[in-house]
Amino acid sequence: MRPHKLVKPLNFISILSIFLFFNSLGHAIGLPAFTENQAMPSLAPMLERSMPAVVNISTSTSIEVAQHPLMQDPFFRHFFNVPNQSRKQQKNSLGSGVIIDRDQGYVLTNNHVIDKADKIMVTLTDGRQLNAEVVGKDPEADVAIIRIPANNLTQLPFADSSQLRVGDFVVAIGNPFGLGQTVTSGIVSALGRSGLGIEGYEDFIQTDASINPGNSGGALVNLRGEFVGMNTAILAPTGGNVGIGFAIPANMVMTIKESLVKHGEVRRGLLGVTTQDLTPELVKAFNLKDMQGAAISRIENNSPAEKAGLALGDIIVSANGKAIKNSHELRNIIGLLQIGDKVDLEYYRGDEKLETTAVIGKQERAQLIGDKLHPRLQGTVLSNSQRDQIEGIVIEKINTASYAWKIGLRPGDVIVSANQYRVHNLDELKQVIDAKSELLLNVQRGQEAFFVMLN
Repeated sequence: MRPHKLVKPLNFISILSIFLFFNSLGHAIGLPAFTENQAMPSLAPMLERSMPAVVNISTSTSIEVAQHPLMQDPFFRHFFNVPNQSRKQQKNSLGSGVIIDRDQGYVLTNNHVIDKADKIMVTLTDGRQLNAEVVGKDPEADVAIIRIPANNLTQLPFADSSQLRVGDFVVAIGNPFGLGQTVTSGIVSALGRSGLGIEGYEDFIQTDASINPGNSGGALVNLRGEFVGMNTAILAPTGGNVGIGFAIPANMVMTIKESLVKHGEVRRGLLGVTTQDLTPELVKAFNLKDMQGAAISRIENNSPAEKAGLALGDIIVSANGKAIKNSHELRNIIGLLQIGDKVDLEYYRGDEKLETTAVIGKQERAQLIGDKLHPRLQGTVLSNSQRDQIEGIVIEKINTASYAWKIGLRPGDVIVSANQYRVHNLDELKQVIDAKSELLLNVQRGQEAFFVMLN
């Protein structure tokens, strides 16, 4: 006989507590009280209003398949009678989106959901399928706006995401695994998550509401059905959901949305500093009282930061009235500003607390053709990296038939050292490369780093 697990019976106080919890939850979301012969508390009324504003997005993309160089040789193909074959393959993907303007037909989603898509199809909850066009996209923050015909649409109201607190109830709505619209619930687990290496600009809401592949671009709503964030990513070391999902806050999304609708892109400016988080060693070296702030480790010549009087070793503790705890918070604030905007900074220089105002300038993104540096870099386009905490040279473009592609280099890779010399920019890379010698590169790709030898 299988042993039974002993269960302690509920006393009157426990039962009363459960009763009061569900009763208060019902009042919070406008549901009937939990009493005998009345409806149980339910999220259904709120979801009936919200779900029509969340759509399913399917895309199709033509991708070019890399071929062996011999397959491109006409003599080889003729000699072995190799027929002509298409080098294009069709790739399909699924995601979610949120209608944020029913009058204009604007739909919010993640950039990675629609990136490079040849065709975008939006399916509404009433079954309508509509072709969509791209209005604007921001790869750095992974936000995009697409447009569908504005005919009898439902939009989600926006909440002030700065008012969210850890422990608030939230609901994720999306299209996981292409199953169709699905709802999961949970709480806000943490706020202001950054430094994850998922996006260029990170200020995530963390939630334990289940978010799975296909939920990307869907809505995270509060119990009033207001949009508080856009579901974007999950932490999945085992390949499945482990209760750690991330959403881009509504306030950040709306700031980006205005620029995308107006310009089709986010015209980010430049402060001109590289900063690092404070460590106990730096706190001791700078004789600081606490460990909050962003330490300036590099200032670009003639940059807005230099013109505003900032110097190496200054510790920025506030930007536009918001306390700065680390480098990621500073970068997020600067990244949402436009060229010509002013940013008020408070910083420490030694024991003295100072203030200054900088005017955000234009980013100058110098590019260089790879074969001008080394013949084995032929087919690549290089530029200085603009990524947070990663100073180096980013591979902007790469020809799939090139030697660099065959040995494993890819667009977005960041070169951080060459021939065992740390390189921060193109000028430094030029100094350590000998075009007639082998080239050893240390490359960073997301959270991974590896060496590549170009013989």
